[in-house]
Amino acid sequence: MHIAFVSETWPPQINGVALTVRRYAQGLAERGHQVDVIRPGSDGHENQLEMVHAKGARIPRYPSLQFGMPQGGSLRKRWSARRPDAVYIATEGPLGTSAMRVANVLDIPTATGFHTRFDQYAGYYGVGLFTPLVRSHLLKFHRRGQMTLVPTRALLKELHSSGVTNARQLRRGVDTGLFAPTRRDPSLRARWYANDNTPVMLCVGRVAAEKSLCLALQAWRALQARNPQARMVVVGDGPQRAALAAAYPDAIFTGALHDVELATHYASADLFLFPSVTETFGNVVLEAMASGLPVVAFDRAAAHEHLINGISGLLVPDTDTRGFITSAFQLGLDQEIRVALGANARLAAERCAPEYVIKDMESLLKAMLAAHTAPPFQAAS
Repeated sequence: MHIAFVSETWPPQINGVALTVRRYAQGLAERGHQVDVIRPGSDGHENQLEMVHAKGARIPRYPSLQFGMPQGGSLRKRWSARRPDAVYIATEGPLGTSAMRVANVLDIPTATGFHTRFDQYAGYYGVGLFTPLVRSHLLKFHRRGQMTLVPTRALLKELHSSGVTNARQLRRGVDTGLFAPTRRDPSLRARWYANDNTPVMLCVGRVAAEKSLCLALQAWRALQARNPQARMVVVGDGPQRAALAAAYPDAIFTGALHDVELATHYASADLFLFPSVTETFGNVVLEAMASGLPVVAFDRAAAHEHLINGISGLLVPDTDTRGFITSAFQLGLDQEIRVALGANARLAAERCAPEYVIKDMESLLKAMLAAHTAPPFQAAS
């Protein structure tokens, strides 16, 4: 197949959408498909991918991120001359919306990815009144495609009940070679002033209001009251980093990390805290599990999909912030249970190999093409 990917975000931007979409595109290219990627950035090639320029603009309060500007005219010209078999639109911004419009006009079958709960973000930025408007836009956008790919059964059910009947589940994968317990590094722990018996809590992700990192830091403070040697490491960057670093000067804020350095930080910690309730999925949960870490999280998204409470981590009901702190505190005190749950988490993550995800995506796209090109059914006269 010839597949055109459209995304407002792409590495070196650091977020789950950018990394997931690149993984999909590269995986399909490695399976022999021709893949173009339209995103803010310059023309060129990245491994087997043809990278296509789209104009972008910076996102307020996130100077390292940008959104794509509408490209209707250039996309119509490009796809009329080199028509792709299918289009995959990963983001619902101006670039994605213009791509959807062109694909519909040219009758190119289009899949979308529901990656981010922008409707839930509104309340964290003081514009909660816009939540219904944002949700309406998201639902309308995804109804216009032939298929919407979602990572969890819960989101699949929610979209079906909201009229997005074309939704299909595409599970997420994790690189269990990169993220692995064998990357544990005593010298890194020494720099954290942590010995073998020191519990180190870890958070990884964007340091922003919607991630609820204050809750994880409160859980660390609770553990610290019992064990003053307990450490907290926060990996990531974002608009709240300076304020949180000032409020918790004894926590370790590393900034954004990549690849082996990131994987080493995962494996060198002892438990992973994931306090967010706004995630569509949460790739970091699978990365932590693959690294052999027990996870404390609310019972939703990736945690609901992949963790078993009391076996590979601790799951907490959505609104139970006190329960989150208590679970993190208790796990922080019990090294033997942490090790057992972390080993089980690793076993669960090994069942999420990326190659199986790419095969599933390939099958879903082929089914979408077959349905799009099939002649209409006619009853026998």
